[in-house]
Amino acid sequence: MRIPFVSFEKMHSEIRDELQQDFSRVLEGNWFINGEEDKRFEASFAQYIGREHCIGCGNGLDALFLSLKALGIAQGDEVLVPANTFIATALAVSYIGAVPVFVEPRIDTYNMDPDRIREKITSRTRAIIPVHLYGQPAQMDAVAEIAKEYGLSVIEDCAQAHGAKYFGKRIGCFGEAAAFSFYPGKNLGALGDAGAVVADDPILAEKIRAMGNYGSMKKYDHIYLGNNSRLDELQAAFLVTKLKYLEKWNQERVRIAARYLGGIHNRHIILPKVEAGMEPVWHIFAVRCSTRKQLEKAMEEKGIGTNKHYPIPLHRQKAYQQLHIPEGAYPVAEEISRTQLSIPMYYGMAEDEIQYVIDVLNEYSPE
Repeated sequence: MRIPFVSFEKMHSEIRDELQQDFSRVLEGNWFINGEEDKRFEASFAQYIGREHCIGCGNGLDALFLSLKALGIAQGDEVLVPANTFIATALAVSYIGAVPVFVEPRIDTYNMDPDRIREKITSRTRAIIPVHLYGQPAQMDAVAEIAKEYGLSVIEDCAQAHGAKYFGKRIGCFGEAAAFSFYPGKNLGALGDAGAVVADDPILAEKIRAMGNYGSMKKYDHIYLGNNSRLDELQAAFLVTKLKYLEKWNQERVRIAARYLGGIHNRHIILPKVEAGMEPVWHIFAVRCSTRKQLEKAMEEKGIGTNKHYPIPLHRQKAYQQLHIPEGAYPVAEEISRTQLSIPMYYGMAEDEIQYVIDVLNEYSPE
């Protein structure tokens, strides 16, 4: 049996006719930027998340960057980010001219450890970006409490957590702003690059929108030194259609995760922990294994696709060598990077495929 790490075949085949209708409607309308499709998606997504405003943009990195910029984060400021996440979280900080300061994760949930945040706060700290990694909600109550204590802004990185809930409230409702990516592989994915920011403050939302529109709220009248980052009409139309099915797709991910959590019993494999009040959407199902390379090979030999998220922690990336952070400075993040392996998780997995993955993992024994 061959099982890919990810597949969009079933998802897209079920809504193919709707997506083709979306394409035809946008093509025939001859309006491709800042039109009705964009307005429809922004209204729908804001309502889905439970926030007042949604601003479409080019991608998830831009969503973070525009949020930081609109909140006034600037050259020399410091922003706390997880030590284990995709580099986009840190890049957004760097693009502003600020300095990303890494915070260790928890070894069991992989998310930023609130108990390690205070030790990283200095007089230059301006914001915290908690990442809801792999679709698992971060501990937002603790993050919010620390942010309030020190007067810091909170920007949620929700790129992997569309629809996840924290004590009954959707992820994306806890910071001054929350950034989403709609990269095709996300739980809610476009058919190209796309992103969005959600917020409640109308002034902040208006500023974010202007920042992504060349700093302009009215054509040829530029208030800010802005950027060009707008959600195009075609991707907006696709996203409106796909948003209707997100809960269905997420429920299937939750079901597959429950099968994994209940069925994988191997002392060599460590499963992720889900705490009370957390409702993950399992963008990625990540296990850990001290003999990851062997496990990866064993899965490959059995026809099962895997991935590593992420094999090099941020502080050891060449892009951040100027920070001069030595190996060993973030032992938890480094341990996760050494041992994490992502196994198949996508809408459309058949029951025998799920069971096959479980069986192969249970049979694994390092040499």
